[in-house]
Parts: sequence; structure tokens; C-alpha cells
Amino acid sequence: MDATVSDRNGPDICVIVPTIREYECVRAYVENAREHGFDVSRLHFVLVTEDFCETDEMRAMLDDLGVSGEVFDGTRREEWYEANDAAAYGHVVPAASHAETSFGLLYMWADESFDYGVFIDDDTLPHDDVDYFGRHMWNLAFGGEIERVASDEDWVNVLYQNADEHGLYPRGYPYAAMDETVETGSVAVESGEVVASQGLWTNVPDLDAVRILMDGDLEGQAQTRTSAADFERDFVAARGNYLTVCSMNLAFRREVIPAFYQLPMDDNEWDVGRFDDIWSGLFLKRACDVLGKRIYNGDPLCEHNKAPRSTFDDLANEVAGLELNEHVWEVIDSVGEDADSYAAAFAAMADALAEGEFDEWNNGAFLNHCGEYMRDWLDCLDAVSRTSAVADD
Repeated sequence: MDATVSDRNGPDICVIVPTIREYECVRAYVENAREHGFDVSRLHFVLVTEDFCETDEMRAMLDDLGVSGEVFDGTRREEWYEANDAAAYGHVVPAASHAETSFGLLYMWADESFDYGVFIDDDTLPHDDVDYFGRHMWNLAFGGEIERVASDEDWVNVLYQNADEHGLYPRGYPYAAMDETVETGSVAVESGEVVASQGLWTNVPDLDAVRILMDGDLEGQAQTRTSAADFERDFVAARGNYLTVCSMNLAFRREVIPAFYQLPMDDNEWDVGRFDDIWSGLFLKRACDVLGKRIYNGDPLCEHNKAPRSTFDDLANEVAGLELNEHVWEVIDSVGEDADSYAAAFAAMADALAEGEFDEWNNGAFLNHCGEYMRDWLDCLDAVSRTSAVADD
């Protein structure tokens, strides 16, 4: 299902894997590509890790697999910033955080040969019966009729199809938007309209700690599990409706990078964490609505094998941002209506957060902090672009 065949000589898909321990998952994804006849020469792997991790072993694995790729620990990231005249912006990507995926976006932006990006979490595996990369590329090239989902709360639960049975809501879904009335129909999508492909997940569902505790699990996993039967139909969320976007299994077009920044979570004075990909998904959905684009959801599924860990530790990381998560989408929902690019839409959202007054919410100043970092993100992309242009000359 390799629907978008590249005419380039080198890789045109940058596969970004944040990892500190389970990097061997890359073998399964490469094996899947080869078994399904996907051209692995299109893939360039970027492993984002830390100085204390097995970086030599990671490089050896890429060599053994015969695939293109690089490994960036903290030291190599600093060197990369210096080489790309972006040292002043090193703070936009937090260290030892899942939000390090943003470094992969910068790396992609600096190399215009990449048309597509793929995020893969290291605790996932592809399903053997599906061409993982081929399906993501097919989704990004999709044109035709597809299910459109909306609700009276302006939020779509990506687990809606069997929600009456399992009752699950994913991590990041606002509590105020629960018990929604779901409306489904169909919509015609033009080729080129889809700019992101969110693959969903079987086995361990992506829930927040409160919902995991309510499901009776103290090891951070949830007792209720999902299967392929819970995802029978692919779908898009209606215009004006938001949805959770998880970066564990996600492909996207290069053009969305300015509006897809993973925020500075974990390492901040408010101790807000765990919402980097969730809030980046809000920004991307708002930009898509403004620009007439779509996020495709469903296949290819991945198997999510989350390692056991204390649910209370996750709760401690999430609680500082729970109230803010109820409102971030409302802050950005009415801005950027006249934007003609992802950068312009994102700049409008950055301004709304940087200049807003959020004292009524717990840790509201963190949103101002995020707005300033979002502005720095756009400046960093500009700096990287200038360096890339000079190098090309």
C-alpha cells in the first residue's frame, strides 16, 4: 500500500523515535516494511535519546538493519543547534521529556528532502498483517468518502466506536466534554487535504492516571484493553471539533511542522507534564480547520505495550495541568481565522496564550510560558531555515 512513491534518490520520510530503553522496537518496524514490500530506502530514522543511554548500541542497530539514520543524545543535540545557528533556541526542546520529539521536527525542517514525518513510541509494535508505513502514506494521500464524527460538546472521543461497551476516554480528553452526544455522517475529502494520519492502538489504551485509577489499575496500564474490533472504521473529526492526538503512532506532512510544536513539559516551575502531544494536537486541529485540512484517524493500528509503573507517579505528573487542559482549546478556538499558513495560525495561538490572563486557573501562568515558547519555536524554525538555505547555496 505504498501510495506515495518518492522520486527522490534518498529518504523522504523521517521516522522520529524518542527512546531511552526500548529502542529495539525499530527492528520490528523495519521488518514490517520489508515484509510488506515497502521501500525502506525512503526511511531515515532519528532516535532522540540521552547521554546516559546506549547510543553506540543504537547506532549499531541501525547499521545492522541497513537503514539510514542518526542517534541524538543531549550532547549531539547541542552540537546540532550550534551547527544550525540555533543555539539560542536550545531551550525550546526540554531534555529527558517525551516532548523531545520536537527536536525531530527541527531536524526535519532543516532538511527539505523530507516530505513526511512519522512519530513512533518505543513501547509500541506494528501489527504484522498491516503495511505500517504504506498505510500511513496511503492515508496522507487519501481522497474519497470517510466517516465524519462530531459531538454536542465539540469534542470527538477517538475511542467512540465501542464506547458504550468499554466506557473509555483517552488521555487529554476534557472531563467537561464527557457524556457527549455523538453524531456521525460522511464527508468527501479531496486528495491533499489530509495532512496528518493518527494510527490508534490495541492492548494498553492511552488513558490518563485518573481514568486508570477508576479502571482499578495501580500500575499505570488500565485493566480494560482495546483490540482491533474497537476500531472498525477510519474517520475524521468534523470542523470545529477537537480530538486527542497521541504521538505514539502518527504520520504527517512536512508543512504542518510550524503548528505541531510539542510544548516544554516536565522541566518547568509549575511541574506541568504529560500534555505535550495532546496540546500540539489542539494546535494542529485548529490550524487544519482554518486552512481546510484534515487529520485522518484509525489504521494503521499499533500494539501499545506500556511498561508497568506507578499510576500515582503519572497522576503526580499530570495533576498540575489537568485544569488547564479543560480550557486550552477554548483559548485557541477563536483565533487565527484569517491565517493563510500553519505558521500564521500558530502565531495567533501563541499570542493568545502569551498575552492572556489565566489567573483564575491553577498554574495559569504556565499558559503564558507556553505562548512565549511557541513564539521562540517559530523563530527557531526561521533560524534553521536560513542556515539550511545558506548551506544549499
